Amino acid sequence: MNFPDLPALAAPDLAARVQYALDHKTKPLGALGRLEALALQLALIQGRERPSLQSPQLVVFAADHGLSRRGVSAFPREVTPQMVANMLAGGAAVSVLARQHGLALTIADCGVDAPLAPGAVDLRIAPGTADASVGPAMTPAQAERALRNGMALVERLPGNALLLGEMGIGNTSSASLLMQRLTGLPLADCVGRGTGVDDAGLHRKRDVLGLALAANAGAQSPLDVAAALGGFEILTMAGSVIAAAATRRVVLVDGFITTAAVAVAEALRPGVLAACVFAHQSAEGPHALWLRHLGVRALLDLDLRLGEGSGAALAWPLLPAACAVLADMASFESAGVSNRA
Repeated sequence: MNFPDLPALAAPDLAARVQYALDHKTKPLGALGRLEALALQLALIQGRERPSLQSPQLVVFAADHGLSRRGVSAFPREVTPQMVANMLAGGAAVSVLARQHGLALTIADCGVDAPLAPGAVDLRIAPGTADASVGPAMTPAQAERALRNGMALVERLPGNALLLGEMGIGNTSSASLLMQRLTGLPLADCVGRGTGVDDAGLHRKRDVLGLALAANAGAQSPLDVAAALGGFEILTMAGSVIAAAATRRVVLVDGFITTAAVAVAEALRPGVLAACVFAHQSAEGPHALWLRHLGVRALLDLDLRLGEGSGAALAWPLLPAACAVLADMASFESAGVSNRA
């Protein structure tokens, strides 16, 4: 499968100019901390000294998982379409936070096991993936279709910022499987409690995921691994991340499952990670380890484990703040303020 070319997101000359501008704002050197690093990253993503953000789009990618029938979640499979309806009705956390911050909210049905909800974008491939504990979750053709769906969706959306969200009972299991195969870490380090399974549920989840890894041990290429272990929403998100990076859109990543989508996208199209800002470190145990493995640091740590894009929505105000510092904050010279000796 062919993917679009990426712009040069690492530009030393531009980075030097932006860093000089930040260092000469009316403040002690580095006094705005990680907000300065965020401003520099946004400038590099957009390829200009004064980045700006327009029409931010928060997309919740929803789908069901065959693994959900194996008792890997504390919630039944029916919750996926119920929560999609709740989001569309404006009652979910992500709906509330999107309204608060002026974020356009799109719910993309990538494969929910229910009729298409009125108001959702139809990116449906099948009513949920197959059971990965006995074989591949999807066919290679389905995986490619999901990736293309994600790329096409971004092409249709306005703005230059994409916030990632997801919904799908069982999708922490797919994310854990992808984490294990993409990092090589022990499975036990990649599996958390998801929606809140108890100790017995956690043991059962690990056992089921062990079966899935064994059943799909032959998958080797990143695309084959993603097809064997992923979900329709994760692959569709990965396609969206690739398209966003190719068009210099900022990608604001939510939690554990959206990190899985970014990791898949990076494996398929190396370089997209540079376009991604990680909103928060989830309370889902493996997430902190995966962020360290990717060499990134999240903006917030609020013990969130909801998903939906809620953490991305909460972190969003930091991005326009970083842009405003670069664009509007005076330099020592322009303000007539004495610099340090």
